[in-house]
Amino acid sequence: MSELVYYDLKRATTMAPSLSVQIARELGRRIVAGTFEPDTLIDDENALSERYQVSRVVIRDAVKILVGKGMLDVRRGIGTKVRPRSQWILLDDDVLAWHITASPKPEFLNQLMDIRLSFEPKASRWAAERATPEDLKAIESAIIGMEEEKGSVENFIIADALFHKAVLHAAHNEFLTAMEGVIYSALLVSIRITNQDPRENASSIPYHRKVYEAILAGDGDLAESLTGQLLGDANDRLKDKDFK
Repeated sequence: MSELVYYDLKRATTMAPSLSVQIARELGRRIVAGTFEPDTLIDDENALSERYQVSRVVIRDAVKILVGKGMLDVRRGIGTKVRPRSQWILLDDDVLAWHITASPKPEFLNQLMDIRLSFEPKASRWAAERATPEDLKAIESAIIGMEEEKGSVENFIIADALFHKAVLHAAHNEFLTAMEGVIYSALLVSIRITNQDPRENASSIPYHRKVYEAILAGDGDLAESLTGQLLGDANDRLKDKDFK
């Protein structure tokens, strides 16, 4: 699953084609993946410059980008050290997107699912109370997309994500919308793990449609309850997976 799917869902500007941003992306992916572990030094400017065949200025600018995301710390006379995850700006779009392609970590996924379980059922309730005709059309369109793409792994995941995106936007809550990056990251990573067999895709569609029907009927209680059940089932399936 490409991290570009995340940017498409967020409608965020993808990374500019500058060399420094490309190097920052490469280093950032490696940090998220654990290739560079917290509290360890990464290679110095000369080594990185030689490895990536770019100037030291490019490396320096790339490091500054990651310093700004809380991932690296530069100390004169010591070097450039990877900061603990607790100091990363985890809500940063790039940091969240880099988790899409990294090997999934159970603890990280569990925390993301906690966020989904906390926010999405309420989002469904608010959508039932506030959705406009255009919002309802977007939710239904996403379900149709799921039905059309049930034979594909990646396209189904995208359609599923679009469903949850549509529900979030139908809630008409700016603070909730600001959290959508966390939800997309959790969704894309978790579904990639739990929906590896396209034959299993069709089974989840009726549950999504029930949520839509509850929202359409303006039944906030039911929409909240069904969304909680839907996410709870996904969380249970995620815990049954082997991450090794």
